[in-house]
Amino acid sequence: LLEGSRRGSIVSIFALGLLVLLFFLETKAFFETKLTTDLALDRTQEDRIRVKFNITMMDLRCEYATIDVISVLGKEQNVTKNVNRWTVDAKGVQRRFVHRNLLQHDIEQKVKETIEDLHKDGQDAIPLDPTTLEFARNEQDFLFVDFYASWCSHCRDLAPTWETLAEIMTDAAIQRMGHPGDYTPEEFESAKMVHLPVLIAKVDCVQHHKLCSEQQITGYPTLRLFANGDHFGDYYGHRTILAMTQYLSLAERAYSEDGDAMIHAEEIAKRRLNISEEERLWAEALEQTRHKSLKDWKAEDHPGCQLSGILWLNRVPGNFCIQARSPTHDLAPHMTNVSHVVHELSFSDGMRRVPPALPQEFGETITPMDGNVYVTYDLHEAYHHHLRLVSTNLMSYQVLQSSQLSLYKPDRVPEAKFILDLSPIRVTYRNVQRKWYDYVTSLMAIIGGTFTVVGMFESAMGAMSRRRQHRARY
Repeated sequence: LLEGSRRGSIVSIFALGLLVLLFFLETKAFFETKLTTDLALDRTQEDRIRVKFNITMMDLRCEYATIDVISVLGKEQNVTKNVNRWTVDAKGVQRRFVHRNLLQHDIEQKVKETIEDLHKDGQDAIPLDPTTLEFARNEQDFLFVDFYASWCSHCRDLAPTWETLAEIMTDAAIQRMGHPGDYTPEEFESAKMVHLPVLIAKVDCVQHHKLCSEQQITGYPTLRLFANGDHFGDYYGHRTILAMTQYLSLAERAYSEDGDAMIHAEEIAKRRLNISEEERLWAEALEQTRHKSLKDWKAEDHPGCQLSGILWLNRVPGNFCIQARSPTHDLAPHMTNVSHVVHELSFSDGMRRVPPALPQEFGETITPMDGNVYVTYDLHEAYHHHLRLVSTNLMSYQVLQSSQLSLYKPDRVPEAKFILDLSPIRVTYRNVQRKWYDYVTSLMAIIGGTFTVVGMFESAMGAMSRRRQHRARY
């Protein structure tokens, strides 16, 4: 009896604790709301769409920048007088460029090969240890080292870009050497190292922990440049081929009498990543500003214009475009550059109201182009943005966006065009809470289920105890 009472007390306490826990969880779930979406045909009665925009034209004077609105019926309207315009010099363009959306994916220029693909023909980024690092610092005028850890996700993301940068330096060295047939295999490898603009290397801090501690590496990856054996500085810029080649070019000009070695590397990077000459100049000016280079950047050669305001468009398919036009000048089409930065572009029926219960992804679908940069590479081309607007019950439109580079005839002036199309589907967001009778039913089920399960458990334990006692007697 004593054993049974003890077992029963333990089972009862366990059952009571389980009931309290399940009651708490069920009550908590009852007071929570769940966001759901419904799809239906769009029956919106609004006849106009409110467009809020803030766009910087990176190489277009304000006196030439105009905005036209064209509906599907062919009606064209110039709305430039209702738009705020501010002249932006080259430094302003640089600041807007550096604050661009680094997660832009629609036209992002990045290394597409994997590190495995790049290693098929060997490694161009040289692995170093304590001995070879010291040797490389003494032998190379410029040494750019990636101190990384194999477990670091940012290091793994950087690896293809770093290997590509090393390949570009190798190609630049071969280009400076002349014909490879003039060398024996041994002489070719030796001459290639001599002609390298910058030796790209890497150190695994997991394998060489002491070396990284001596270098005072506190974060991964750390990109460190050595010039003439001395520590030139750590690189904190954007981890792109263009930005890093510009950084290395400035270092070469500061420390080396032979200032043309990086020219070959820049040209190879430009061809490989399809980078325009103008974008290269912008990146160079940005690096000069960051590292306080003395080379002048002539603002008058690259004026910009920031356009902002609100447009009210008819709720029909159409487009609005930014182009160069002047009532007193005939513009040369081949000199028109409509590269632009989209700081803000949103569509609504009125004032935007986003309830706090909505997920973060909803805000991203309202303004998918914010912070994106669209730079044209060649003459007679411009970006056209196709925007499909999906109506919601929150007075804001969700935007499905795609951008394409369009070519123009030589006699036509390029224009940055935003083409609008309306979806026939409307998305309704609503918060749903459980019904009270579902809550009561669940509580009853918890109470009954708990007593049933605990009773079955206690019966099984009692049967096992009686069987054990029976065997002990006989």
